[in-house]
Amino acid sequence: MATGKSILNALRQELNLSDYRKKHWEGSFDEYLDIVREHPEVTRTAYQRLYDMIICHGTEEVYENKEKITRFKFFTEFAAQHGDAIFGLDRPLMHLANCFKSAAKGYGTERRVLLLHGPVGSSKSTIARLLKKGLEQYSKADEGMLFSFSWKGENGAWHKCPMHEDPLRLVPFDLRPTLLARLNEGREREAEQVRIAGDMCPFCRQMFNERLAKYDGDWHRMLEEIKVYRLILSEQDRIGIGTFQPKDEKNQDSTELTGDINYRKIAEYGTDSDPRAFNFDGELNIANRGLVEFIEVLKLDVAFLYDLLGASQEHKIKPKKFAQTDIDEVILGHTNEPEYRRLQNNEFMEALRDRTVKIDVPYVTRLKDEIRIYEKDFNAERVRGKHIAPHTIETAAMWAVLTRLVQPKHANLTLLQKLKLYNGKTLPGFTEDNVVELKREAMNEGMHGISPRYIQDKVSNALVAHPEEGCVNPFMVLHELDTGLRHHSLITSPEQLTHFRELLSVVKEEYEDVVKNEVQRAIAADEDALTRLCSNYIDNVKAYTQREKVRKPLHRQL
Repeated sequence: MATGKSILNALRQELNLSDYRKKHWEGSFDEYLDIVREHPEVTRTAYQRLYDMIICHGTEEVYENKEKITRFKFFTEFAAQHGDAIFGLDRPLMHLANCFKSAAKGYGTERRVLLLHGPVGSSKSTIARLLKKGLEQYSKADEGMLFSFSWKGENGAWHKCPMHEDPLRLVPFDLRPTLLARLNEGREREAEQVRIAGDMCPFCRQMFNERLAKYDGDWHRMLEEIKVYRLILSEQDRIGIGTFQPKDEKNQDSTELTGDINYRKIAEYGTDSDPRAFNFDGELNIANRGLVEFIEVLKLDVAFLYDLLGASQEHKIKPKKFAQTDIDEVILGHTNEPEYRRLQNNEFMEALRDRTVKIDVPYVTRLKDEIRIYEKDFNAERVRGKHIAPHTIETAAMWAVLTRLVQPKHANLTLLQKLKLYNGKTLPGFTEDNVVELKREAMNEGMHGISPRYIQDKVSNALVAHPEEGCVNPFMVLHELDTGLRHHSLITSPEQLTHFRELLSVVKEEYEDVVKNEVQRAIAADEDALTRLCSNYIDNVKAYTQREKVRKPLHRQL
């Protein structure tokens, strides 16, 4: 039997110390310039780094109804590795990635708040979570490395820049043209050239001025008290990735975004306007160089939105008692339809509307993609001890998609046929051009309907509601879906409830047709099956003539 010491020795063999040292590199300012000269990408803006992170995972071209769409593997393969794969949203994700690309090139989108807009449960939070995970991992890779700096203090202590700024911001404005000319020497492509944008945060300005005075203006000697280090982005450590969630209006404080005074240090430094007596730990401060996510951004108090306007348009924030401070970060928010309508109807929010780029994230409207969403959670590996009968997940997904579709204007086309066309099935008299036209006439399709969460909840109920059964079949799940509608909090009218129940009937009829066809195909070549079918027929005829009923369990009603 292995001892504790042998177990630890075995674990030690798996440690990669060289990788650890690489990720925790420290050096002087001139060593950092050597790195910049060899790898100019370390000075990229937040949008450039985010877009490059997405692209580094690869892309592929797919065709959807004759239209070419770029599929980003970051949202499929990388996401699947982290249990967050996104299905059926290739078009919205392409739109989002194009916004990142435009911002990375400096075409103006970098001065906007990117707003993921869609119904509840449409993967908005998942997209934001993936981007944050992706940035964390990318900053650990060689191609995604970035750096910040520390100041040497008394007793040999080092004080990190609270906003993780690029060391090149230490270069005075009058010296920047000369430095950039040397760094960009031999680089003709504009995309490869190094740039320095913005000024230091108030804390670093204070430290800078003190040391410059100490060395009588000798900036070169002042750099001896600078240590550059590699920066690893981390949401847990609040480095380069921030998340802000609205709270009760009485407890909200805009200092949560831009930092607050450290009252314990006022006595030490004599004034509350000394940056050393200030905590630059607001979400917009700590997210510098990376990304900040605003959960339900339109629920924010007006005071917060003012900070958001400056942060997006001017790339500046205003900490209490200090001048405007430069930031470089991606601002990503998400909201639902009612909150967005409220924004549109509020004339006082015109400035925010003008600074917002809306990316619609609808529900999935293609059946095979909806099925994949549920199979991720309900499969043989995760559901043990229960067998999920064929077509169980399919029927639930079919109903979910039907609730999201708009009734077609074509007189000879039912909603179920429209679902089949969207799913790639061919129907007599309909071509791919007809499918394109169907989607054009229902531009808002997928923004309403039943959430995948409701389906997942009811499938879960079906799995535990019949402990005596070893199998869960479509009838059980459809029964759960039906009974749960009465208590569904998002159903707002009797007409909507009636419509959803009518669609359940449509799905039941479709399932019965599918099963009948499968049974016919199966028994055609099976004599035993024919015998059982004949026996069942005789039982039913006998029961009918004797005015009795043949009682069978729910899972044998076909």
